Amino acid sequence: MIGGAFEVTLASARTGDDEAFARIFRDVQPALLRYLRVITTDPEDVASETWIQVVAGLRRFRGQEQDFRAWLFTIARNRAADAGRSRARRPAVPLDMTEATQQLTSPDAADLVLETVSTQTTMALIRSLPPEQAEIIMLRVVAGLDTRDVARIVGKTPGAVRVAAHRGLRRLAGQVAQARVTL
Repeated sequence: MIGGAFEVTLASARTGDDEAFARIFRDVQPALLRYLRVITTDPEDVASETWIQVVAGLRRFRGQEQDFRAWLFTIARNRAADAGRSRARRPAVPLDMTEATQQLTSPDAADLVLETVSTQTTMALIRSLPPEQAEIIMLRVVAGLDTRDVARIVGKTPGAVRVAAHRGLRRLAGQVAQARVTL
C-alpha cells in the first residue's frame, strides 16, 4: 500500500502524471491479478479492461486509498462477470501457435514471480474452496480490503463475509494440516 502519499499520488495521476499512475498500478496490479486468477479464466484481459475503466473514471473518483482499492476490485469483479457472459455467448476456438510465434513472446517478470511454487500451491488451495469463500478470502487477504468493502462488492452483509472468510480460512488450515500429515 502507498500509505500517506496516496492522496498526492492520486492527485498527480488525475492530472496525467504517468509516474504517479504507474506507482498506483504497480502497487495494486499483483493483488488484482491474483484475485482475478481465482474468479475468471482470462485474468490478464479482465485486468486490462479494469484499468481502462479506472483510467476513464479516475477524475471522478473521491476517497482514500482503501476506497480506491474497493472501487478498483468492484470494477474488476464486474468486468470478470461481463467476460464470463461474453465467453458464454461467443465460445472461442483456440488456434495452434507455431513454435516461432511462441518464442517471440517473453515472459512478464511479474508472472515469473507469481509462478513460484509456494504461490501456485497457495492459489490452488484457495481455488479448491467454494467460489464464494475463495473470492472473499482473495478480497480480504490478498487485496487487503476491509469486511465492509468486501460485503459491498460481493453483495452480502459484513457478518456473512466474516463467516465465509472464517470458514474458508478454517478449511484452508485443515487442508494444510492434512497435507503435512500425508507428506
